[in-house]
Amino acid sequence: MARINLLPWREKERQRQKRLITTATLSAIVLTFAGTLASYFLIEDWIVAQEARNSVLTAEIATLDRKIKEIKEIEKKKLDLLARMEIIQELQRLRPEIVHLFDEIVTVVPNGLYLTGMKQTGTTVVLEGRAQSYGRISDLMRNINASAWIANPNLKIIKEPDKTNTGLSHFELQLQQQRADKPEEGQATG
Repeated sequence: MARINLLPWREKERQRQKRLITTATLSAIVLTFAGTLASYFLIEDWIVAQEARNSVLTAEIATLDRKIKEIKEIEKKKLDLLARMEIIQELQRLRPEIVHLFDEIVTVVPNGLYLTGMKQTGTTVVLEGRAQSYGRISDLMRNINASAWIANPNLKIIKEPDKTNTGLSHFELQLQQQRADKPEEGQATG
């Protein structure tokens, strides 16, 4: 049998395997580094893209917030205008009532009774005046009860004749103004 010296071959094989392992290790390190670097840049790109979308959304949200604020201001102005229109319509509706009130006051005041003051709060009217006798005040109260535009007379104060020798008694009378539920003929509606 021939003797073959395999030592140089084994040594070459070991060196070749060392080179393969070193190459594989270096390749793995380079690939890992390249993969990590690529992942880093990819994630950074995603972050930049998401930040760009976020800034667009933030700008749109700010625009919508401004529009919502404008809409709220417009709605407030609209409600203010509607309230003003309602007040104006109510005043238009009530405008003839003061005429009726004065007309009725003139009609219900009997002779011998003089008004010195009149104050209205809402539908409550307070009359102040002087009368020649208590009977004149009673006539006034009966006339108010018979009226269509004023009602519920309530005598608050009556004083004896004053010391000026006029012989007139002072009185204060409270009454209620009646409101018309239906518009009158010739009066514009709405």
